[in-house]
Amino acid sequence: MTRLVMKFGGTSMADLERIRRAARLVAAEFDAGHRVAVVVSAMAGKTNELVAWTDGAGKAQKRPENENASNVTPVEGDDEYDVVVASGEQVTAGLLAMTLRNMGYDAITMMGWQVPIITSDVHGKARILDIPPAKLETALDAGQIVVVPGFQGVTESGRITTLGRGGSDTSAVAVAAAVKAIRCDIYTDVDGVYTTDPRIESKARRLPKISFEEMLEMASLGAKVLQTRSVELAMAQRVPVRVLSSFVEPGQATDQGTIVCDEEEIVEKHIVSGVAFSRDEAKITLLGLPNKVGISALVFGKLAQANINVDMIVQSEKRSGDYANQIFTVGRRDAQTAIDIMRDGKDEIGFDDIRLDDTVSKISIVGVGMRSHTGVAETMFRALSEKGINIQVISTSEIKVSVLIDEAYTELAVRALHAAYGLDKIGA
Repeated sequence: MTRLVMKFGGTSMADLERIRRAARLVAAEFDAGHRVAVVVSAMAGKTNELVAWTDGAGKAQKRPENENASNVTPVEGDDEYDVVVASGEQVTAGLLAMTLRNMGYDAITMMGWQVPIITSDVHGKARILDIPPAKLETALDAGQIVVVPGFQGVTESGRITTLGRGGSDTSAVAVAAAVKAIRCDIYTDVDGVYTTDPRIESKARRLPKISFEEMLEMASLGAKVLQTRSVELAMAQRVPVRVLSSFVEPGQATDQGTIVCDEEEIVEKHIVSGVAFSRDEAKITLLGLPNKVGISALVFGKLAQANINVDMIVQSEKRSGDYANQIFTVGRRDAQTAIDIMRDGKDEIGFDDIRLDDTVSKISIVGVGMRSHTGVAETMFRALSEKGINIQVISTSEIKVSVLIDEAYTELAVRALHAAYGLDKIGA
């Protein structure tokens, strides 16, 4: 029999009634002849609560504890932080397994350390290194439904780890790859991947299929449907992923959702498949930067040492040719830290001035069809121009064009581009 991995997010596990609904969906797939492994998130909001109890993500330094404090502060890299925040998924895994047993199914939980899901020892942000499939496969082949808590693993020395935000998606894809599942179904609060956010553009259409490459770009550009690391892993392991609503009726999920798959499996490729946006952007400009070898390495090396991710980068020469102006973007929460790092290194770097603008947003078009069509960028620029939207920065890749604009025009830009590429006609 074929193996299938099903993953349920926090909204799908929000309370006992939703856990019962998830159990019915699992039972329907088992009854259809699949050997089923299930990966679950914690109840919606529970991880945030647990993180709050531990005063953030283990970044604080050791200090005397006040018995009246509202949290317990971990030391830097404290592995006990993972013990606390991993408990939310353990609760939902047990509840789902118990519910399935009450329905007459042979269900069993396997914690991350029992599978085992072996990870690096970077607590709070661990990466999966290996999942020996023997225990999972033995249980599945025996007809058991295996419920695995997402977001957690274990180091080679036996300590519990967590994978960081969105880690349950990554757990599910990794389990699917380990047991050679035919697919990984991710149940969430949306019914698939859309051409853009339906809350902004009412004419957004659900995509029946999207390539790994397109989904990876969409996820990294601000689409919240799938976590970026899970898409990277699915693409590397060639695991088809289906995104669908947890409110679909049991036994009726066959044609629902969006399949994320190899580009070769998509018969009708669109020039542009979607419009993504991100408001989590801050633009930093370095004025009068010496135009000589090694300066960019110095600038971005300092940011990398502080674990600050840089996105868009543009450099232009001043009239003299000896100096340049450099623009780059970072996440808003990192903006002030990046500014402080640059100012601290001003004498070493040698720039004249630095400016910050955190009232910008990034708008992107994504599509594998860009590889074989000309004029895609021109259509984008013209559509924005007709709406009076000024472009501040441009960056491109083989299947993506991104622009930085004034945040006030975000929704107008999304709707204009959605119409310019005819995305409201997909599937019509």
